[in-house]
Amino acid sequence: MFRSVLVANRGEIAVRVLRTLRQLGVRGIAVHSGADAGAAHVDAADDAVALPGAAPGQAYLDMDAMLAAVRASGAEAVHPGYGFLSENAEFAQRVIDAGLTFIGPDPNCIAAMGDKLQARLRMAGAGLPVSAGSESALPDRSAAIAAAERLGYPVMLKAAAGGGGIGMALARDEQQLVSAFERTRSGAERAFGRGELYLERFIERARHIEVQIFGLADGQVVALGERDCSVQRRHQKLAEETPATALAERTRTALAAASISAGRAVGYRGAGTVEWLLDPATGQFVFLEMNTRLQVEHTVTELVTGLDLVAEQLRVAAGDRPGFDPRQPPAPCGHALQLRVCAEDPLTFLPSPGLIERWRQPAGEGIRVDAGYRAGDTVTRFYDPLLAKLCVWAEDRPAALRRAAAAVAEFRIEGPRTNLPFFAELLADPAFQHGGYDTGLVGRLRPIGRPA
Repeated sequence: MFRSVLVANRGEIAVRVLRTLRQLGVRGIAVHSGADAGAAHVDAADDAVALPGAAPGQAYLDMDAMLAAVRASGAEAVHPGYGFLSENAEFAQRVIDAGLTFIGPDPNCIAAMGDKLQARLRMAGAGLPVSAGSESALPDRSAAIAAAERLGYPVMLKAAAGGGGIGMALARDEQQLVSAFERTRSGAERAFGRGELYLERFIERARHIEVQIFGLADGQVVALGERDCSVQRRHQKLAEETPATALAERTRTALAAASISAGRAVGYRGAGTVEWLLDPATGQFVFLEMNTRLQVEHTVTELVTGLDLVAEQLRVAAGDRPGFDPRQPPAPCGHALQLRVCAEDPLTFLPSPGLIERWRQPAGEGIRVDAGYRAGDTVTRFYDPLLAKLCVWAEDRPAALRRAAAAVAEFRIEGPRTNLPFFAELLADPAFQHGGYDTGLVGRLRPIGRPA
């Protein structure tokens, strides 16, 4: 096992990784921008290195500064968390070239899956189901219109370099496609430095199901259960649960097998997630993307399997055996949900930065809170508004829903507005309680134009 690991991230994921490092007796090193000098993840570390940068967000995205911090810290390995540089193949390669260990998959794998268009083509080549779509980047609006006419409306316009729900636009007719094209391309250029776009046929009332995979040092890939991530706003996830409800066992088995095949197709190693869109009308599913990192919602998989996925990442990266029998991975037990508590208006979902004057989080049996903030911290506009992940486990879904509702009622955050009232509404919604909901659920709860 490594003696020291630098966590190239901030917020709750940095706190969460540092917690496991401490449990394993590994020296955990944090990095921070000037705005984060007194942040929770800095206090959770054994040591910390300041990052330069004019804007706090740029500090965590500056590869030169991050590598300088790694060298100054004496770390043997780098854990990227999620977001920022976690899926940057160049950064992963530069860590390796410096003689250190990047705790994640091979840079070639990151690059292959980082281009969503190329990832689609690679998965199709491996015999996995993909949605109908354009096979190359669209050079202009005319090409997009022609491709949409071949596919049939509605279509989803996507950035090839996109991720995290960013760089996507739904078009139900030619007028909407023309209107969205330049806006989506310019947004992709700002967010990812690349403006290539492609089209996919849109699946009405789709369910977003993903499978946690884990690639071992010997090349074996195992599946550790699926998660339903259909509760989304602006194509970004708000709540996740496992196991997925109203899912035929044959479909569950097929999703796991297809995800293992996807991992093998790219020689995957470490923790990763294969995401699928499921058509409830037909029961068929198609490849969406592969996330070559630890997923935000890994917590629910941990709660039902008893695994520490960060510890497993460390073991595989260090060349050790996993902490479970790969011939018989732990079967999910019970039911778990995760709610992403964000500093945002509960009706409009617009960010709500500010000073946290009070923070009282729930506790008790089956409750886990992964937090990146405390009372006295300031939520700035520079970062994602995620404050904490409220996770619950119970023996079955009805009990988990009751436990989650009680935990939401107990959670108190004063200062910035949060989406806790939305979660209270979600957990009481009959469609969510019934299960088998789709990605349009939040849109039906929060229709466009609803007054704040």
